[in-house]
Amino acid sequence: MATKDSASTLPTIDLSPFLDPNSSTEERESTVRAIDSACTEFGFFYLTGHGIPSATTDRVLSLAREFFSLPKAQKEKIARAKDGFRGYQGLGENVTLNSRDMHEAVDLYREVGTINGPRPPFEALQGLNPWPEEPEELRPFYEDYIQECMRVCSTLLGAMGVALKLSPALDAAAPASTEDDDVFVRNTTNSFWIMRMIGYPPLAKPLSSKNGNEDRVEEFSCGEHSDYGCLTLLLADPTKNALQVRLKSGGYLNVDPVPGAFVVNIGDMVERWTNGQWHSVRHRVIHRGEGYRVSVPFFYEPNWDAVVKPLKRCVKRSGGVVKYEEAMYGDHLMGKLHNNFYNGGD
Repeated sequence: MATKDSASTLPTIDLSPFLDPNSSTEERESTVRAIDSACTEFGFFYLTGHGIPSATTDRVLSLAREFFSLPKAQKEKIARAKDGFRGYQGLGENVTLNSRDMHEAVDLYREVGTINGPRPPFEALQGLNPWPEEPEELRPFYEDYIQECMRVCSTLLGAMGVALKLSPALDAAAPASTEDDDVFVRNTTNSFWIMRMIGYPPLAKPLSSKNGNEDRVEEFSCGEHSDYGCLTLLLADPTKNALQVRLKSGGYLNVDPVPGAFVVNIGDMVERWTNGQWHSVRHRVIHRGEGYRVSVPFFYEPNWDAVVKPLKRCVKRSGGVVKYEEAMYGDHLMGKLHNNFYNGGD
């Protein structure tokens, strides 16, 4: 059960000043202040002013629902290979915190011919996505939508660099390691993006009341976790009381969909870059309502070979102690994915 604690809802950030070339300096400054506050206090926020029409997002959700309504045999035509990660997973195949997640999903990644590195494990993420045959409209519609999501995320990352008060970017050809306000954008020019279509049947098992603890949960639609990369744009149907975000106090906040807005959260790599100044917050899904819940999160990740380490200015602002070692994003991702499917969760 989610507890509202001292917060009743997430903050809302309007991205439009960074998409409108005629916006004022004051409007942009208002947006970056809101970004810094939201990333510091919550790690989550609602995003409006992103420029993606509701007709588009509604169709993305309806196409996912059409796919999940197909017979099991039809969905399994694009089943995930035993040694791979792309494709369809049935109920319980994904594991979080050593427990099977009660959802089905289709995982899509940036398509790549070759990833540098030995096998295992890098080859497991090479290749093409196994797109569903039905509905026929799904693939072309999603491919266009992915481009829109990338545009939004790149713009938002640029605003986040400004929000950190990093030095202004002066050289478009600067090395990836350059610590200016384009550092996030520069390290996502070939984002190893991930998109998931997720279907959640209602959980049948009630909350446990063992030892008088009525809030104990023994079954999850998706277990508690943080996201791996830079940003998540979450698009979900109107189902309420499903997504729960952990607050600093330890309680949970129900994060319900808001029409026209994405739910956005920052990931592990942004926390590492900012030396913990901004937090990649843990969250979970417990769907006990009526009906079949559908969500389509888009994960905007660093380049596969991006080397992520705390930014010097963020280290200085957070006490002068480096809290995280540097990591290549591809290594980080592969470790997480192997835990999800092969090692019983993390």
